[in-house]
Amino acid sequence: MEAVYTDKHYDLVVECKQGSKKACYELYRLYSKAMLNVAFRIVGNIGEAEDILQESFLDAFNKVKDFRQDTTFGLWLKQIVTNRSINLLRKRKMDMVDLDGEQIENIAGEEPEDDEEVQYKAAQVKEAIKELPEGYRLVISLYLLEGYDHEEIGQILDISENTSRTQFLRAKRKLIEILNRKRITS
Repeated sequence: MEAVYTDKHYDLVVECKQGSKKACYELYRLYSKAMLNVAFRIVGNIGEAEDILQESFLDAFNKVKDFRQDTTFGLWLKQIVTNRSINLLRKRKMDMVDLDGEQIENIAGEEPEDDEEVQYKAAQVKEAIKELPEGYRLVISLYLLEGYDHEEIGQILDISENTSRTQFLRAKRKLIEILNRKRITS
């Protein structure tokens, strides 16, 4: 059974392919905030994320005629943003270590009581993720926030699936340390 993608912005993409600047602007308006968040979660620097966003849209609009629409425009653009973000990290000489996986305790802890508490805890976790070393932050962001599995992360980063799992487990452990440290000091 073949997957069928329904792109709610199909008509805008078609107009963009035909050279409509208005359609390109509308696609930018619809996707720029989400794509900036993707880039920021990966690179951890808002200035660099903004640069990646602009370069990604330039790439997308320059290559839009090649876009076959066998997936959604948003997924296609997200892949461009992710790849550009990872390329930036590679330029920074990201150091990934290929080691065996280790056990890790549960990051969730106790159940939050209400939506406000959930929002507060989510904000704490997002802040703690920013403190992770670059390699850890990248893997945990791709896995938890972007929804990639370890096989996909391995392909994206050109590392083994096992390395992705190990980096993820170590990132979780480090995240727990950061959150516990903040809990003690607050």
